[in-house]
Amino acid sequence: MADSQEAQVIQQAWSRVPQRQNLQLLESDQLQEHVQATNERCLITLGSQWRERTQHLWLGEQLDALDPRQIQVISPAGLFERQQERLPPVLLGEGWITYDEMPWAAPFSIQTQLKRASDLILATGLLLITSPLLLLAMAWIWLDDQGPVFYHQRRSGWMGVPFTVLKLRTMRVQPAHAAARWTQEGDPRITRAGKILRRLRIDELPQLLNVLTGDMSLIGPRPERPELEDELEHNIPHYRMRHWMRPGLSGWAQVCAPYASSIEDSDLKLSYDLFYLKRFSVWLDLMILFRTIKTILKASGR
Repeated sequence: MADSQEAQVIQQAWSRVPQRQNLQLLESDQLQEHVQATNERCLITLGSQWRERTQHLWLGEQLDALDPRQIQVISPAGLFERQQERLPPVLLGEGWITYDEMPWAAPFSIQTQLKRASDLILATGLLLITSPLLLLAMAWIWLDDQGPVFYHQRRSGWMGVPFTVLKLRTMRVQPAHAAARWTQEGDPRITRAGKILRRLRIDELPQLLNVLTGDMSLIGPRPERPELEDELEHNIPHYRMRHWMRPGLSGWAQVCAPYASSIEDSDLKLSYDLFYLKRFSVWLDLMILFRTIKTILKASGR
Protein backbone atom coordinates (compact mmCIF):
# COMPACT_ATOMS: atom_id res chain seq x y z
CA MET A 1 0.00 0.00 0.00
CA ALA A 2 1.40 3.35 -1.03
CA ASP A 3 0.51 6.71 -2.52
CA SER A 4 0.23 6.62 -6.31
CA GLN A 5 3.59 8.30 -6.94
CA GLU A 6 5.47 6.14 -4.45
CA ALA A 7 3.67 3.02 -5.72
CA GLN A 8 4.81 3.80 -9.25
CA VAL A 9 8.42 4.12 -8.10
CA ILE A 10 8.20 0.79 -6.27
CA GLN A 11 6.57 -0.97 -9.23
CA GLN A 12 9.20 0.35 -11.64
CA ALA A 13 12.04 -0.78 -9.38
CA TRP A 14 10.39 -4.18 -8.90
CA SER A 15 10.08 -4.76 -12.64
CA ARG A 16 13.83 -4.25 -13.20
CA VAL A 17 14.41 -7.85 -12.09
CA PRO A 18 12.35 -10.80 -13.42
CA GLN A 19 10.14 -12.14 -10.63
CA ARG A 20 7.66 -15.00 -10.36
CA GLN A 21 5.49 -12.91 -8.04
CA ASN A 22 3.86 -9.61 -8.93
CA LEU A 23 3.10 -6.78 -6.53
CA GLN A 24 -0.57 -6.08 -5.88
CA LEU A 25 -1.61 -2.53 -4.99
CA LEU A 26 -4.54 -2.44 -2.54
CA GLU A 27 -6.72 0.24 -1.00
CA SER A 28 -7.37 0.30 2.77
CA ASP A 29 -10.69 -1.55 2.60
CA GLN A 30 -9.31 -4.10 0.13
CA LEU A 31 -6.39 -4.79 2.45
CA GLN A 32 -8.69 -5.48 5.41
CA GLU A 33 -10.78 -7.87 3.33
CA HIS A 34 -7.69 -9.62 2.00
CA VAL A 35 -6.19 -10.11 5.48
CA GLN A 36 -9.46 -11.50 6.86
CA ALA A 37 -10.08 -13.81 3.90
CA THR A 38 -6.66 -15.36 3.37
CA ASN A 39 -5.25 -18.30 5.31
CA GLU A 40 -1.87 -18.09 3.61
CA ARG A 41 1.20 -16.23 4.80
CA CYS A 42 1.03 -12.64 3.62
CA LEU A 43 3.77 -10.05 3.12
CA ILE A 44 2.51 -6.46 3.27
CA THR A 45 4.54 -3.41 2.30
CA LEU A 46 3.45 0.02 3.46
CA GLY A 47 4.88 3.05 1.70
CA SER A 48 6.63 5.50 4.01
CA GLN A 49 4.54 8.48 2.87
CA TRP A 50 1.30 6.47 3.08
CA ARG A 51 2.02 5.24 6.60
CA GLU A 52 2.81 8.71 7.92
CA ARG A 53 -0.63 10.03 6.98
CA THR A 54 -2.81 10.50 10.07
CA GLN A 55 -5.83 8.75 8.56
CA HIS A 56 -3.78 5.59 8.05
CA LEU A 57 -2.20 5.33 11.50
CA TRP A 58 -4.98 3.13 12.88
CA LEU A 59 -4.59 0.59 10.08
CA GLY A 60 -0.86 0.44 10.54
CA GLU A 61 -1.30 -0.22 14.25
CA GLN A 62 -3.82 -3.00 13.52
CA LEU A 63 -1.44 -4.67 11.10
CA ASP A 64 1.43 -4.48 13.58
CA ALA A 65 -0.77 -6.26 16.15
CA LEU A 66 -1.45 -9.28 13.90
CA ASP A 67 0.38 -12.62 14.24
CA PRO A 68 3.78 -12.01 12.57
CA ARG A 69 3.95 -15.69 11.61
CA GLN A 70 0.93 -15.12 9.36
CA ILE A 71 1.05 -11.43 8.40
CA GLN A 72 4.35 -9.61 8.07
CA VAL A 73 4.58 -5.86 7.51
CA ILE A 74 7.83 -4.49 6.08
CA SER A 75 9.10 -1.35 4.40
CA PRO A 76 9.55 -1.12 0.61
CA ALA A 77 13.33 -1.35 1.02
CA GLY A 78 12.88 -4.40 3.25
CA LEU A 79 10.74 -6.04 0.58
CA PHE A 80 13.51 -5.69 -2.03
CA GLU A 81 16.17 -6.76 0.44
CA ARG A 82 14.27 -9.97 1.20
CA GLN A 83 12.78 -10.86 -2.18
CA GLN A 84 15.36 -9.55 -4.66
CA GLU A 85 18.48 -9.39 -2.47
CA ARG A 86 19.17 -5.80 -3.44
CA LEU A 87 18.45 -2.28 -2.16
CA PRO A 88 17.26 0.17 -4.84
CA PRO A 89 18.90 3.54 -4.03
CA VAL A 90 15.71 5.46 -4.91
CA LEU A 91 13.94 3.84 -1.93
CA LEU A 92 16.64 4.69 0.63
CA GLY A 93 16.49 7.92 2.58
CA GLU A 94 19.38 10.02 3.80
CA GLY A 95 21.22 8.40 6.68
CA TRP A 96 19.67 4.97 6.04
CA ILE A 97 22.98 3.54 7.19
CA THR A 98 26.20 5.03 8.56
CA TYR A 99 29.78 3.92 8.06
CA ASP A 100 30.06 2.80 11.68
CA GLU A 101 27.20 0.38 11.06
CA MET A 102 29.11 -1.41 8.32
CA PRO A 103 29.98 -5.04 9.18
CA TRP A 104 33.68 -4.30 8.54
CA ALA A 105 33.86 -0.83 10.09
CA ALA A 106 35.89 -2.05 13.09
CA PRO A 107 39.49 -2.24 11.79
CA PHE A 108 40.35 -5.28 13.90
CA SER A 109 37.13 -7.25 13.41
CA ILE A 110 37.58 -10.96 12.72
CA GLN A 111 35.67 -10.78 9.43
CA THR A 112 37.80 -7.87 8.18
CA GLN A 113 41.05 -9.64 9.01
CA LEU A 114 39.81 -12.92 7.54
CA LYS A 115 38.78 -11.19 4.32
CA ARG A 116 42.21 -9.58 3.89
CA ALA A 117 44.04 -12.81 4.71
CA SER A 118 41.88 -14.67 2.18
CA ASP A 119 42.63 -12.02 -0.43
CA LEU A 120 46.39 -12.45 0.02
CA ILE A 121 46.35 -16.24 0.04
CA LEU A 122 43.93 -16.70 -2.87
CA ALA A 123 45.45 -13.95 -5.02
CA THR A 124 48.93 -15.42 -4.61
CA GLY A 125 47.70 -18.93 -5.37
CA LEU A 126 45.71 -17.82 -8.43
CA LEU A 127 48.68 -15.90 -9.84
CA LEU A 128 50.89 -18.98 -9.54
CA ILE A 129 48.29 -21.33 -11.02
CA THR A 130 47.27 -19.06 -13.90
CA SER A 131 50.74 -17.76 -14.81
CA PRO A 132 51.11 -20.14 -17.82
CA LEU A 133 47.67 -19.03 -19.07
CA LEU A 134 48.63 -15.39 -18.59
CA LEU A 135 51.82 -15.87 -20.64
CA LEU A 136 49.85 -17.48 -23.49
CA ALA A 137 47.26 -14.68 -23.39
CA MET A 138 50.01 -12.04 -23.47
CA ALA A 139 51.61 -13.68 -26.50
CA TRP A 140 48.23 -13.90 -28.27
CA ILE A 141 47.50 -10.20 -27.66
CA TRP A 142 50.87 -9.18 -29.10
CA LEU A 143 50.56 -11.48 -32.13
CA ASP A 144 47.04 -10.19 -32.80
CA ASP A 145 48.02 -6.56 -33.49
CA GLN A 146 51.59 -6.06 -32.17
CA GLY A 147 50.27 -3.52 -29.65
CA PRO A 148 50.96 -3.24 -25.91
CA VAL A 149 49.98 -6.26 -23.83
CA PHE A 150 48.83 -4.51 -20.67
CA TYR A 151 46.27 -1.79 -20.18
CA HIS A 152 46.58 0.76 -17.37
CA GLN A 153 43.58 2.81 -16.33
CA ARG A 154 42.68 5.13 -13.47
CA ARG A 155 39.82 3.87 -11.34
CA SER A 156 38.19 5.03 -8.10
CA GLY A 157 39.13 2.96 -5.08
CA TRP A 158 38.37 2.83 -1.40
CA MET A 159 36.93 6.16 -0.19
CA GLY A 160 37.14 7.44 -3.76
CA VAL A 161 40.95 7.54 -3.82
CA PRO A 162 42.10 6.91 -7.44
CA PHE A 163 44.44 4.04 -8.24
CA THR A 164 45.80 2.42 -11.40
CA VAL A 165 44.13 -0.83 -12.37
CA LEU A 166 46.07 -3.36 -14.45
CA LYS A 167 44.39 -5.48 -17.13
CA LEU A 168 45.28 -7.37 -20.28
CA ARG A 169 44.48 -5.18 -23.27
CA THR A 170 41.37 -6.38 -25.11
CA MET A 171 40.61 -3.27 -27.18
CA ARG A 172 42.39 -1.47 -29.97
CA VAL A 173 44.76 1.25 -28.80
CA GLN A 174 42.78 4.49 -28.43
CA PRO A 175 44.10 8.06 -28.78
CA ALA A 176 45.20 9.61 -25.49
CA HIS A 177 42.55 12.33 -25.78
CA ALA A 178 39.66 9.87 -26.48
CA ALA A 179 36.64 10.45 -24.22
CA ALA A 180 35.54 7.72 -21.84
CA ARG A 181 32.47 5.80 -22.99
CA TRP A 182 30.53 2.69 -22.05
CA THR A 183 31.44 -0.67 -23.54
CA GLN A 184 28.53 -1.94 -25.65
CA GLU A 185 27.55 -5.38 -26.88
CA GLY A 186 29.63 -6.13 -29.99
CA ASP A 187 31.82 -3.07 -29.40
CA PRO A 188 34.01 -2.61 -32.52
CA ARG A 189 36.95 -1.52 -30.36
CA ILE A 190 37.36 -5.07 -29.01
CA THR A 191 40.10 -7.06 -30.73
CA ARG A 192 39.79 -10.65 -31.95
CA ALA A 193 41.83 -11.92 -29.02
CA GLY A 194 39.95 -9.62 -26.67
CA LYS A 195 36.57 -11.21 -27.48
CA ILE A 196 37.74 -14.57 -26.11
CA LEU A 197 39.73 -13.15 -23.20
CA ARG A 198 36.76 -11.06 -22.04
CA ARG A 199 34.34 -13.98 -22.28
CA LEU A 200 36.59 -16.09 -20.06
CA ARG A 201 37.49 -13.11 -17.82
CA ILE A 202 41.17 -13.83 -18.41
CA ASP A 203 41.80 -10.12 -19.03
CA GLU A 204 41.00 -9.48 -15.34
CA LEU A 205 43.75 -11.75 -13.96
CA PRO A 206 46.48 -9.04 -13.72
CA GLN A 207 44.25 -7.28 -11.19
CA LEU A 208 45.35 -9.94 -8.73
CA LEU A 209 48.43 -7.71 -8.34
CA ASN A 210 46.09 -4.87 -7.31
CA VAL A 211 44.65 -7.22 -4.69
CA LEU A 212 48.11 -7.97 -3.30
CA THR A 213 48.94 -4.26 -3.03
CA GLY A 214 45.67 -3.61 -1.15
CA ASP A 215 44.07 -1.38 -3.78
CA MET A 216 41.44 -4.05 -4.45
CA SER A 217 39.82 -7.09 -2.89
CA LEU A 218 38.77 -10.31 -4.57
CA ILE A 219 35.13 -9.50 -3.76
CA GLY A 220 33.63 -6.00 -3.84
CA PRO A 221 32.01 -3.50 -6.23
CA ARG A 222 33.79 -3.15 -9.55
CA PRO A 223 35.92 0.03 -9.69
CA GLU A 224 34.64 2.68 -12.08
CA ARG A 225 36.44 5.40 -14.01
CA PRO A 226 36.39 8.77 -12.19
CA GLU A 227 35.38 10.61 -15.37
CA LEU A 228 32.16 8.56 -15.55
CA GLU A 229 31.40 8.74 -11.85
CA ASP A 230 30.58 12.45 -11.82
CA GLU A 231 27.57 11.76 -14.04
CA LEU A 232 26.60 8.64 -12.11
CA GLU A 233 26.76 10.43 -8.77
CA HIS A 234 24.60 13.24 -10.14
CA ASN A 235 21.90 10.85 -11.39
CA ILE A 236 21.94 8.01 -8.84
CA PRO A 237 21.27 8.55 -5.09
CA HIS A 238 23.84 7.17 -2.64
CA TYR A 239 26.29 6.33 -5.43
CA ARG A 240 29.34 7.39 -3.41
CA MET A 241 28.52 4.81 -0.72
CA ARG A 242 30.00 2.10 -2.91
CA HIS A 243 33.39 3.67 -2.12
CA TRP A 244 32.99 2.57 1.50
CA MET A 245 34.20 -0.85 0.31
CA ARG A 246 37.39 -1.81 -1.44
CA PRO A 247 36.65 -2.50 -5.12
CA GLY A 248 36.80 -6.12 -6.19
CA LEU A 249 37.52 -8.38 -9.14
CA SER A 250 34.00 -9.71 -8.74
CA GLY A 251 31.03 -8.73 -6.60
CA TRP A 252 27.37 -9.28 -5.79
CA ALA A 253 26.38 -6.91 -8.61
CA GLN A 254 28.58 -8.76 -11.11
CA VAL A 255 27.01 -12.16 -10.45
CA CYS A 256 23.41 -10.87 -10.18
CA ALA A 257 23.09 -8.15 -12.83
CA PRO A 258 24.08 -7.80 -16.49
CA TYR A 259 26.99 -5.74 -17.73
CA ALA A 260 26.49 -2.01 -17.14
CA SER A 261 26.39 0.07 -20.32
CA SER A 262 24.17 2.96 -19.19
CA ILE A 263 23.14 5.01 -16.16
CA GLU A 264 20.08 2.77 -15.71
CA ASP A 265 22.28 -0.33 -15.66
CA SER A 266 24.60 1.31 -13.13
CA ASP A 267 21.60 2.14 -10.93
CA LEU A 268 20.62 -1.54 -10.94
CA LYS A 269 24.16 -2.65 -10.13
CA LEU A 270 24.37 -0.14 -7.29
CA SER A 271 21.29 -1.70 -5.70
CA TYR A 272 23.24 -4.97 -5.41
CA ASP A 273 26.37 -3.17 -4.17
CA LEU A 274 24.32 -1.52 -1.40
CA PHE A 275 22.90 -4.92 -0.41
CA TYR A 276 26.47 -6.25 -0.15
CA LEU A 277 27.52 -3.18 1.80
CA LYS A 278 24.82 -3.86 4.40
CA ARG A 279 24.90 -7.65 4.45
CA PHE A 280 28.62 -8.40 4.02
CA SER A 281 29.78 -11.68 5.49
CA VAL A 282 32.37 -14.34 4.75
CA TRP A 283 29.56 -16.66 3.62
CA LEU A 284 28.26 -14.08 1.14
CA ASP A 285 31.80 -13.70 -0.24
CA LEU A 286 31.99 -17.49 -0.71
CA MET A 287 28.66 -17.48 -2.53
CA ILE A 288 29.90 -14.73 -4.86
CA LEU A 289 33.13 -16.65 -5.46
CA PHE A 290 31.28 -19.81 -6.48
CA ARG A 291 28.91 -17.86 -8.75
CA THR A 292 31.91 -16.14 -10.36
CA ILE A 293 33.51 -19.52 -11.11
CA LYS A 294 30.21 -20.63 -12.67
CA THR A 295 30.15 -17.50 -14.86
CA ILE A 296 33.74 -18.14 -16.01
CA LEU A 297 32.98 -21.78 -16.86
CA LYS A 298 29.94 -20.66 -18.89
CA ALA A 299 32.15 -18.14 -20.74
CA SER A 300 29.48 -15.48 -20.29
CA GLY A 301 31.74 -12.47 -19.78
CA ARG A 302 31.59 -9.47 -22.09
